[in-house]
Amino acid sequence: MTDLSSDSSPRQRRGRRNPLGNRRPRRRRLRAAFEAHPARAWAVLVGAVLIAAVLAAALLRSTVADLYRIPSESMEPLLLPGDRISVDRGAYAAEPVERGDVVVVDGEGSFAPYDSRPAPARAVDEALQWLGLAPDTSAYVKRVAGVGGDTVSCCSADGLLKVNGEAVPEDYLAEPPASRTSFTAEVPEGRLFLLGDNRHHSLDSRGLLGAPGGGMVEETKVIGKVTGIAWPVERRTPLEPGPGAGER
Repeated sequence: MTDLSSDSSPRQRRGRRNPLGNRRPRRRRLRAAFEAHPARAWAVLVGAVLIAAVLAAALLRSTVADLYRIPSESMEPLLLPGDRISVDRGAYAAEPVERGDVVVVDGEGSFAPYDSRPAPARAVDEALQWLGLAPDTSAYVKRVAGVGGDTVSCCSADGLLKVNGEAVPEDYLAEPPASRTSFTAEVPEGRLFLLGDNRHHSLDSRGLLGAPGGGMVEETKVIGKVTGIAWPVERRTPLEPGPGAGER
């Protein structure tokens, strides 16, 4: 009688019973590397973990949420220099920017000049910013005072900002009046009129009314919506939108 179970050697049968056996040499090599050069092996392992963590954080910052450090007093008393704010990059994917929102915008070409450095230097800075290892010097935090189609002017008899002829009570201002300089601006569609809360110490749309674009920032330049103060711990709080005048 033929023994059908004897068509392979004992070694071959053991190979079939252990389909993952090919991983054992790899594990032995790793163990041998740690035993031969423990300091170097641990350094490589820690370095790989750190690189993975930095890349994961950078991917999260560039697609979902981000943290920005407030460098100036232009948004006092709401935001103080040194505060770190959380920014929702996807806040406006399905809804429009509203009056009263506090936003982070790319100010290059409006609040800041265009970067005329050679492409390699810009690429290095952009990579460091993407990794969270360098600040984004072209990012500005402002409050939306007017959206496309609005007429923003200052000031009413009570020193208040006016949007479409309606006075806007701005309890968040550092000090009244809403502006020490009078202005009237018609906001084109697709653009925003931005102001700082510390109105008398803020570079914002008022100072660019005579420039190309009339001081208005394109909506496509909005990086995200400020959702709260993340640091320091004692100031950690969510942000609520300020009052706007009427419907968009």
